[in-house]
Amino acid sequence: MPSVADTPWDGLIVGASLATLDADAGYGGIEDGAIGWRDGILAYVGPRAALPGDPAALARQTIDAGGGWITPALIDCHTHLVFAGDRAGEFEQRLQGASYEQIARAGGGIVSTVRATRAADEAELLAQSLPRARALLADGVATIEIKSGYGLDYDNERKMLRVARRIGEALGIGVRTTFLGAHALPPEFAGNPDGYIDRVCEWLPRLHAEGLVDAVDAFCERIGFDAAQTRRVFEAARALGLPVKLHADQLSDGDGAALVAEFGGLSADHVEHTSVGGVRAMAEHGTVAVLLPGAFHVLRETKLPPLDEFRARHVPMAVATDCNPGTSPLQSLRLAMALACTHFKLTPEEALRGATVHAARALGLHDRGALRAGMRADFAHWAIAQPAELCYWLGGNSLRSVYIGGNRAHSL
Repeated sequence: MPSVADTPWDGLIVGASLATLDADAGYGGIEDGAIGWRDGILAYVGPRAALPGDPAALARQTIDAGGGWITPALIDCHTHLVFAGDRAGEFEQRLQGASYEQIARAGGGIVSTVRATRAADEAELLAQSLPRARALLADGVATIEIKSGYGLDYDNERKMLRVARRIGEALGIGVRTTFLGAHALPPEFAGNPDGYIDRVCEWLPRLHAEGLVDAVDAFCERIGFDAAQTRRVFEAARALGLPVKLHADQLSDGDGAALVAEFGGLSADHVEHTSVGGVRAMAEHGTVAVLLPGAFHVLRETKLPPLDEFRARHVPMAVATDCNPGTSPLQSLRLAMALACTHFKLTPEEALRGATVHAARALGLHDRGALRAGMRADFAHWAIAQPAELCYWLGGNSLRSVYIGGNRAHSL
């Protein structure tokens, strides 16, 4: 691990304020800061005045930022970014009065995206998905979680996971893949959800053996899979040593948060209807609450997650886009942060921490999400006068640069 003594560093940036988030509360602000790195790891984070020598002599490349703020690069810890087609027509139907559940039961929703995704070959699926990943990268995101779940058979789930890996290779961005085979019941298994879960549990070891799975998810809901079926998927994941997470309590309280917490899950996501008992279980097992204000906004929901309970029991709250073609066609994590402030009354600090520190924890990553020596050199430089602006502005482009593992991203 590089240190202050290991100079010259590969790079050093001076002349910006730093929001390190390297404490339990507050931005961890450092005015006139400096950030240096070597071999993709942060070697120095602190005041410019405390540097151990002349900046020009400390690094192979020294950059004057010319103001602004540097934060940890953002982390989008819940996306369905790989898919084909869109569901703009369903958006219109919902505005005409149809509910998400009505559309799903009529053959729309997830299953309509399954048809389009199955019809696309790997190259076409990659071509359609890359622009969405680039949009997140241009928003300061250096790590993206990407779920499968629009294939719903072995070959197409595998295709989605392979495309997710290729996105990381093409953009130099961190990608964590999540197997979401238990996302919806495919038409060929109509009336036989247990039989389909048998298949999901058979596919998982094969996909894992190819290095395509970092975590396992399920949709535990009335229009998804029940607790017993979800438990079977989680047991298959546990047998492989894979962490789990869950689409939990979005449309009703199905005790999903308590179930995923029981398995030591990384996160419970959505959680609008999670009970006090579910929050208690999450707190006990260290499960992160992933807030998805994009879906809340698009579906015009009114049931808020139990935010006060999360705060009272110190359950970390992450924020993510839930980028998907149906309920959250959101390609900006900064906008998700702003929506979390507006709809859920998070503070800008909570929202930024939710898209960095807590998002990393929701993915089981301990090497990123904050700025301190020894962490991965993932950081973003913003043309802002104060960190709250990242949630204050709706739209616009305040990003000057984003570094991933010490390398400046050029695919913006």
